[in-house]
Amino acid sequence: MLNEPTLDKLKTLHLDAMAAAWAEQQKNAEHTKLSFDERFGLLVDAEWLARENKRLVRALKEAKLKLGQACVEDIHYTAQRTLDKSVVRQLATCRWVHEHQAVLVTGATGTGKSYVACALAHQACRKGYRAIYRRAPRLYDELRLAHADGTYARLLARFVRVDVLVIDDFAIAPINDEERRDLLEVMEDRYGARSTIVTSQLHPDHWHDYLADPTLADAICDRLLHNAHRIVLKGPSKRKLKDKENDGK
Repeated sequence: MLNEPTLDKLKTLHLDAMAAAWAEQQKNAEHTKLSFDERFGLLVDAEWLARENKRLVRALKEAKLKLGQACVEDIHYTAQRTLDKSVVRQLATCRWVHEHQAVLVTGATGTGKSYVACALAHQACRKGYRAIYRRAPRLYDELRLAHADGTYARLLARFVRVDVLVIDDFAIAPINDEERRDLLEVMEDRYGARSTIVTSQLHPDHWHDYLADPTLADAICDRLLHNAHRIVLKGPSKRKLKDKENDGK
């Protein structure tokens, strides 16, 4: 008799998942065998899970990952890739995010750098952190436009608020003076305070030469390379292998 008013109150309190779970319990005679604490625990679990799922959906929408379905469970560990499963398992704990460290993923084109980066960012979102994905060229374009329309400081503040910034395809094209300075600003804000994932075809040993300007290169490399986890992917291009499979070869 009191069920309807209680359901209405739960919905008014925005406890919709708990209300639905409670209504389901009324239909299932098996639940009457459970103690009050057990039934209440199931209700709390239902509400918690529903809210976690909504939070994850919001976090992934904000992150705009290039590969939104990438996850650490689906990463391949073929011998050719030389990818250490224990390293990925350790990174999947997201301790590196908690400790504000970086992850550098390098390798030839098509070896799956973006997938690994997106999978780690996805895992961070699952653990309750916020992430944002940007390809390096698009990041520079976004910063350049922010200079022009007066929103530069606001954009930097937005980047520094996210726990994980993914910079994909770093060093894929020549970099100019403004882009070097902007990159330093982004890295300066994040160093020791937030975490960054960088993917590149260029090995980190060559990043200083790529950045060219000795002073800025020293500052950027110090913030990117210090205390960073490194993943080097090898093997043939996964895209070419997929094309061959599609061609029946």
